[in-house]
Amino acid sequence: MSPSPRITPQAADPYHEPRREHCPWCGGARLRTRARAAAPGRRGPGACAVDQCRDCGHAFQNPRFTVEGLAFHHRNFSARRLEDLADRSPTRAVRRRHRAAARTVLPLAEPESWLDVGTGHARFPETVREVFPYTSFDGLDPTPRVEQARLAGRVEEAHIGDLTNPWVLPRLYARYDVVSMFHHLEHAPDPRAELHAALAALRPGGLLILELPNPQSVFAMLLGRRWPPYRQPRHLHLLPLANLCEELESQGCDILTTDRRARFSNTYRIVARRHTETS
Repeated sequence: MSPSPRITPQAADPYHEPRREHCPWCGGARLRTRARAAAPGRRGPGACAVDQCRDCGHAFQNPRFTVEGLAFHHRNFSARRLEDLADRSPTRAVRRRHRAAARTVLPLAEPESWLDVGTGHARFPETVREVFPYTSFDGLDPTPRVEQARLAGRVEEAHIGDLTNPWVLPRLYARYDVVSMFHHLEHAPDPRAELHAALAALRPGGLLILELPNPQSVFAMLLGRRWPPYRQPRHLHLLPLANLCEELESQGCDILTTDRRARFSNTYRIVARRHTETS
C-alpha cells in the first residue's frame, strides 16, 4: 500500500506544493538533496530540487509543482518544443530502440491488442507494426496528439487523459495483451497508482513493458546533479529498478526480463507478466 503523504506546511505558493519530509514511495524520513537548479526562464515556478530517499533510493521533485506550476512550464517551455517535434519522423536510433523494445515480447507472446501509454504522436506503434503487423495498437495520452495519431492511422483507438482518470480506466479494464509505458512513469504524479492502473488494463497473463531513467546508473553517480534526468521540471519521480520489481511482484506479476546492463545505462527496461488479479 502507498504510504500516506506527509508534508510540511509552508507559505502559500501558487507554483509549488508544500515540501515533503518523507519519501512518497516508502515513507522513509532520511532524505538528501541530489540536485537543485533554476527552472528554465527568468520568471514563474523558480527553483527546482530533487531529493532522494536514503532508505529505498527513490528520487523525487521536492517540493513538487502544483497544477499551475506545471501548466506554466508546459505553456512557456514545452509546448513549442513539442510542436517542433510533431512533424518530425523518428530518427534511425529511435526507431531501432523501438524495435528492440518490441522484440522483447516476441519470444513471450503474439499479442492481439496493445496499449501504448503516454504515446504522444504514436511513433512507437507506428514503428513496431513492422514487428507485429497483426496487432491492434491503441494509444493513451493526456494531450490531443493521440487523436491526431489516430487520424494519421498510427493507432486504432485514441484515448485522451491519464490512465488513473475515473473516466478512462473503466473503458480499458482487462482489454489488452500488452501495455507499454516508455518514459512515462517518471512524469506521473503518483507512479504507484499509475502502475496499478496499467496492470488493471491487462488481461490475466498479459505483459507490461516499462522503460525509465535509471537513477542508480554509473552515469548518474558520476555526473551527480549534472545528470540530464535531474534537470527540472521534467521528471517528478526517478524510480530504482529494484523498487519497481518489488512492487510488481507484490501485485501478482512475474518479472520476465530486465536490462542486464542497467547499471551502465541511463535507462532500464522491465517486462513483467500479470498472472493474478491485481489489488
